[in-house]
Amino acid sequence: EDKKILSNVIANQEIHQQYGGVVPELASRAHQQNIIPVVDTAIKKANIKKEDIDAVAFTNGPGLLGSLLVGSSFAKSFAIGMQIPLISINHMQAHILAHFINEGKEVPNFPFLCLTVSGGHTQIVKVESPLNMQVIGTTLDDAAGEAFDKSAKILGLPYPGGPQIDKYAKNGNIRAFTFGKPKINDLDFSFSGLKTSILYTIQAGIKENPNFIAENRQDLCASIQHAIVRILIEKLQKAIQQTGIKQIAIAGGVSANSLLRSELKRIGSQEGWATFIPPFEYTTDNAGMIAIAGHHKYLKGEFVGQDVTPNARLKI
Repeated sequence: EDKKILSNVIANQEIHQQYGGVVPELASRAHQQNIIPVVDTAIKKANIKKEDIDAVAFTNGPGLLGSLLVGSSFAKSFAIGMQIPLISINHMQAHILAHFINEGKEVPNFPFLCLTVSGGHTQIVKVESPLNMQVIGTTLDDAAGEAFDKSAKILGLPYPGGPQIDKYAKNGNIRAFTFGKPKINDLDFSFSGLKTSILYTIQAGIKENPNFIAENRQDLCASIQHAIVRILIEKLQKAIQQTGIKQIAIAGGVSANSLLRSELKRIGSQEGWATFIPPFEYTTDNAGMIAIAGHHKYLKGEFVGQDVTPNARLKI
């Protein structure tokens, strides 16, 4: 309602943990099972009736196609049944717009730069207005979130790996291990070489000592986390130098990482940046961020028809 979130209900898919990563077919089945109970719960928690709803917003991409089809099909049906407008949302734009959910905190001034980091995406986005964004740097291969998850898997940690690495890193030495640093021009990212360097370091350690991981888990996690965060921060600093913009935000699942948050605050304070970090509940994928993006499109009357189709590789 306006910019306030009345309810934000999430159905976690714990089934993926036993497979060490997201299984697309299982994800779409879980969406089918959960979508009606989740929407029903959200309406009840918001203390409204479905007749009070003015529009329905849904993720049109990017993402797993099966899951996107479930969401878009339900949204279309709901919009027809209630005779209300349908709003198509870019998932990555929604992560950025989560900063504008009204919770009494300061929000970035336009234009600002947003480092958007998740399991599938790593981008630096120049944000001119709520609906005018430009990607000025992106990953050429793997995303930062994937680098965390794959590293965790090598270490034998459960999925999702990012929070596990963050937990063990708190008591580790960030300089215990050094990994290869990608040499990528401009503002783009690459994490495939870093992942290979981490793998070779661990394989060499195990060859010398079968208990290498168990004896060095905290230091390995701290060093891996530091390497990934260093790449992100250095590219962000380069973007600030190139654009002259000092309003800086982070978004996406990896923005929940404690080192990324603390480093952004620390360096921002040194450099005179205005830094904006979203609340934890709006970092990982959630309904609230889709709602706030829908709010801005609703004000502009940007609606779509029933012929809209999901796009797994939708770009900003």
